[in-house]
Amino acid sequence: MSEAAAEMTDGSARGRDQITALARGLAVIRAFAGRDEQMTLADLAKVVGLPRATVRRCLLTLEALGYVEARGRLFRLAPQVLTLAQAYLSSSLLPRVATPFLERMSEELAESCSVSVLHDDQVIYVARSTRKRLASLHRDVGTRLPAYCTSMGRVLLASLSERELDGYLERSKREPFTRFTVVDADKLREVLAEVRRREFCIVDQELDLDLRSIAVPVRNASGRVIAALNVGTQASRTNKRRMLDAYLPMMRAAVSEMRPLLLG
Repeated sequence: MSEAAAEMTDGSARGRDQITALARGLAVIRAFAGRDEQMTLADLAKVVGLPRATVRRCLLTLEALGYVEARGRLFRLAPQVLTLAQAYLSSSLLPRVATPFLERMSEELAESCSVSVLHDDQVIYVARSTRKRLASLHRDVGTRLPAYCTSMGRVLLASLSERELDGYLERSKREPFTRFTVVDADKLREVLAEVRRREFCIVDQELDLDLRSIAVPVRNASGRVIAALNVGTQASRTNKRRMLDAYLPMMRAAVSEMRPLLLG
């Protein structure tokens, strides 16, 4: 059973209050992420782990609402889906506050800069500079990446309570993306303890070879960690010393300026 299907069969009290049809429709929309632009009914049913008849009803409803377009046996998302993301971006304070700082840093450093939040054991990009120097860095707003092997993810995991971190380590599936990826739970705990102490994280080629990134926590006005800010670069072009000497001070200055603007 897929994660989407499991969520929709939640037998808890909260699960009984949920609208299953809405959850299924959203699961169908998410099924297109990272896959072909056009998919068949059978493909979508396999991805979401639901019967074809159920997925067909979802597609027909989404088509009637303008979120899906059908061409014969093929279905694809319609541009109107973008209004769902825009609703978040225009109503959330974090992307609006962070974007000018990311653009300024990106211009000065000539690197890609991002802000992410932690959700469902992954980081989600909520703000991104327009500069994209590397093919491996072509990750737009809405992109999800594993938390355990990304600099932003480790900064956010380091901000969790011991109980929350225990839960994450027990349930998360950690696979090596490169020969450098840390997947062992005890080793990861040690890494996160160091991140918590130093209040920054450098990840060196653990997600992609030749990708090196550095991240710092983003705190709101009350001091709570709500996001992480990072700069990504090529390991073959930028050494760790430069990241510490040139990138880190600028990043810390940016999040310090952002903090009083992030109310709540």
